[in-house]
Amino acid sequence: MAITDRQTATLALAHALSAAERGLPVIPLSPTKLPALRSPHHSEAEPVLCRGECGLAGHGVHDATTDPAGVRALFGAAPWATGYGIACGRPPHHLIGIDLDTKAPTDSVSALQHLALRHLFTIPETVTVLTPSGGRHLWLTGPPDVVVPNSASRLAPGIDVRGAGGYLVGPGSVSAHGAYRLAPGTADLSPAPCPRALLRLVAPPARSRHATRSRPPHGQGLVQFVLAAHEGQRNTRLFWAACRAYENGIGEDLANALTEAAVHAGLSEREARATIASADRLTTGRGR
Repeated sequence: MAITDRQTATLALAHALSAAERGLPVIPLSPTKLPALRSPHHSEAEPVLCRGECGLAGHGVHDATTDPAGVRALFGAAPWATGYGIACGRPPHHLIGIDLDTKAPTDSVSALQHLALRHLFTIPETVTVLTPSGGRHLWLTGPPDVVVPNSASRLAPGIDVRGAGGYLVGPGSVSAHGAYRLAPGTADLSPAPCPRALLRLVAPPARSRHATRSRPPHGQGLVQFVLAAHEGQRNTRLFWAACRAYENGIGEDLANALTEAAVHAGLSEREARATIASADRLTTGRGR
């Protein structure tokens, strides 16, 4: 490893330890912004649903910890890490990340301001991280009894939400495209509470106690979309449908129905479940 790379890795660990001291659970990230440690189950024939129960590192956001010894151990196992991720939705902060992407077709900052005017809330002053592409991440805190899912452009084009099972790239991290840094004037701020009106937009309504895990009616269109797939588009359609399902909080409920539809369209069950697992990882940030 070159001297510059060693310095970057050392700084990444220092920033991660600082975040952990503030109660923010962290994991090491590679220059691609993905978890630096490979899944210990990557060579197994069938997809494995494990969130760290096996006791080994390599489960993405499920490895996140605030324990200094644990942080050092994770970075020690990934000396190539150049950044760190902060797990969202975890106590004590229950962090919610609002990711404003400047590469979207529309101005995501203006879109958020429009939502604020329409739904009568004020965007609070809070920790803001500037990304190498010119975007920004707003850090907000949520109540402990509300689970905020991850979503991509559901609120508006270019506005992604990072919640439970997701992570934010921490300030001081370096990716292949540049460094993440705190916006001027926000370094001394604490994450602000998420306005109630915004919380209602990013969190799904609570399920009824009598809700079942049968196929959600509003997921039927996604199932039909997969059923109608022709040869050459089966995996693509299944992946797209699974991403939409997980973004809308019905991925786990719809997984079996999507698998059945994909098998009916011509995929093997193994292929279908692997594709759905990939959509789960991409959309929710869950480690495997």
